[in-house]
Amino acid sequence: MNPLRYERASDRASALALFAGTSGARFLGGGTNLVDLMKLGVESADLLVDVTRAGLGFIETDADDATHLGAAARNSDVAANSTIRSRYPLLSEALLAGASGQLRNMATVGGNLLQRTRCRYFQDISVPCNKRSPGSGCPAIEGEHHNLAVFGASASCVATHPSDMAVALVALDAQVAIAGPDGERRVPIDDFYRLPDDHPERDTTLRQGELITAVYLPAPTAGRSSYRKVRERASYAFAVVSIAASLQLHPDGAIADVRIALGSVAHKPWRATRAEAALSGRRAEPGCFMDAIDEELDEAQPLPGNAYKVALIRKLVVSSLDALAHGGGREAQL
Repeated sequence: MNPLRYERASDRASALALFAGTSGARFLGGGTNLVDLMKLGVESADLLVDVTRAGLGFIETDADDATHLGAAARNSDVAANSTIRSRYPLLSEALLAGASGQLRNMATVGGNLLQRTRCRYFQDISVPCNKRSPGSGCPAIEGEHHNLAVFGASASCVATHPSDMAVALVALDAQVAIAGPDGERRVPIDDFYRLPDDHPERDTTLRQGELITAVYLPAPTAGRSSYRKVRERASYAFAVVSIAASLQLHPDGAIADVRIALGSVAHKPWRATRAEAALSGRRAEPGCFMDAIDEELDEAQPLPGNAYKVALIRKLVVSSLDALAHGGGREAQL
């Protein structure tokens, strides 16, 4: 048994103070990932600072029509919230696809974003893993990697980020509000996550002692959106590939705005910026969708066991955008 201290913070200031006063401290939300990894011996902590009652459970809209999700808001509450369902249906769909009802009732917004990017080797302390022990090696590259990264991987790590919520937030251009010893800052969510490079042990750009306090959703934009998730079984499972997509058309049928974010294909949610740029002003037709995603896929570097993902991404993007072009998905209520 390892000694462990637990403290419940009453507000963000006390949470930061408790964290700063103890080496080996960790912030605790619902614990659906951190506690599991501690049981496996992958993660450890001398102090858990519980932030679920620190005043961060809010869901509110400001005067600029942006919506703020507190870091301690439960995933089930966010998914069921009337504002989220009507104005950001993409996010509600992603949350409902992401986990069982029991997990959604415990998991928090901040905890969801901080799920560890991982694979089976990361969770097995009997084998090497650069994410757990930098420099020890990545057995997934030569081993079991059928569901791992095809974009942005490195010689150090080919793991994929598991969050469905984060994929939707990337497509929505969300920002992450962070508080820490040096004050507060706000980071675009696409910059919040990082690719492995030579430091796969770092999943995000969070600094020591910093706490996620909220996620900011900009005012919704016109158009239709959907979240689609391909998985190996219909019940709760991580994605093989997922897509958060939105599409807005001009009256003449040309594309006014398109957003494509892919999940379970990289160390972070993958914004398909090359495909988006290729579609700007084009006709909303399958051939154009195919050409655009092929430009994105030029950047893919699959391994032998996950090369099938390239074809799956192509089919999923084309079918999702074509469905949106013909009235599928849901339209945000502005």
